[in-house]
Amino acid sequence: MSLRTYHDPLHGAIRLDHNDPAEALVIDLIDTAPFQRLRRIRQLGTAYLTFQGAESSRFTHSLGVLHIARLALDHLVRLAPELATQRSALYAAALLHDIGHGPFSHSGEEMFGLRHESWSGRLIREHPQLRDRLEAERPGLAGEVADLLEHGRHPCRAIAALVSSQLDCDRLDYLLRDSHSTGTSYGQLDLERILASLTLAPDGQLAVHPKGLMAVEHYLVVRHLMYRSVYNHRLNVVSTWLLCRAVAVARRLGPDHVPADGPMARWLWQQGDLDIDGYLANDDIRSGYHLLRWREEGPPELADPCGRLMDRRLLRAADVSTCSSGERLELLARARSLAARAGLDPEGTCALQQRSSRGYHSYKGGLRLWDGQDLRALEQRSPLVETLARSQQSAWLIHPREVSEPLERELRQREPPSGQGSGAGPLSLP
Repeated sequence: MSLRTYHDPLHGAIRLDHNDPAEALVIDLIDTAPFQRLRRIRQLGTAYLTFQGAESSRFTHSLGVLHIARLALDHLVRLAPELATQRSALYAAALLHDIGHGPFSHSGEEMFGLRHESWSGRLIREHPQLRDRLEAERPGLAGEVADLLEHGRHPCRAIAALVSSQLDCDRLDYLLRDSHSTGTSYGQLDLERILASLTLAPDGQLAVHPKGLMAVEHYLVVRHLMYRSVYNHRLNVVSTWLLCRAVAVARRLGPDHVPADGPMARWLWQQGDLDIDGYLANDDIRSGYHLLRWREEGPPELADPCGRLMDRRLLRAADVSTCSSGERLELLARARSLAARAGLDPEGTCALQQRSSRGYHSYKGGLRLWDGQDLRALEQRSPLVETLARSQQSAWLIHPREVSEPLERELRQREPPSGQGSGAGPLSLP
């Protein structure tokens, strides 16, 4: 059959036609082993421990990004017909933008200390199934797509912005998809209006028509709220730290004390020498298997974080964002002292995790408004966007449940009298 249909929970039927050269390219790329591997990598890493519906995969998300990119390009081609020549490059980049993700997605990047954009570029340049099909479409296309995904560079600036910018197709899909899968209501974007407002500035860069300003403001607010409520949720911070702890302990103990199969051994102790086959051999299934195995067979300091993850016996996290740096360190020392008294490993159960985020980066793929006469930065026309550009800091004191009560009592004693400001302050201990 010439048509292939993917039934997406967000976008409905995503149809691809073998008789269309750019879509035939996409179909062939979908059928490669590296892309099929994305079925085995969760979109939201360990967020399923907090939001039980967060089980969707990078495979599903990547198809959604392709769908939005196709809609966006169809709209822009009506404004600039010459952009039709970029369909193959855009479709391939939209589809393959996450091809380099490791186990547990962004949690895995912290866990193993890698950058998925670099691996996306390398896989596209080196894996025969990806490279050869792209080169058969057009000589040089593999390098072009790899460069776009790894560095955000492309000869056509509008195409680059659709793949990597403050309003790219990736963000539009993941906000909608992650809101749907986590059951949160923040991610309801006006996708149709946002796409309809896309235009081209005189320099060829992507811009937004002022008629779409409110829809874009809403999108940026949604992104900010999703980071606060989902991506930087305290239990996501805890589970990511436990993953990092497990890998750090396994690496320190070494192969003589930590059971691991060949691919995992290379990821743990020979990561600098990983080739593309070794990289692709790891996914959520293999890493999850090793977490289970380490829970059962590993030394106690490795079995503990693995067991906490597998059995969802997560550590707790207190919001210490309002505390000074010195106060945070004092609280960490006190939590570790309490943990040691309770017979727990203080290093393995107590930590300080800090995050910085902003809803909009004016100098990182910043957006501009263009009405055909006046070109302005988005933040110049929107006080709301200017506010979102400010950095938001958060800090979490991770600690075991066993010390929550004495720690909370101590924190209440530190609380200053009403109306005299906040020192360590009353902390939220869920």
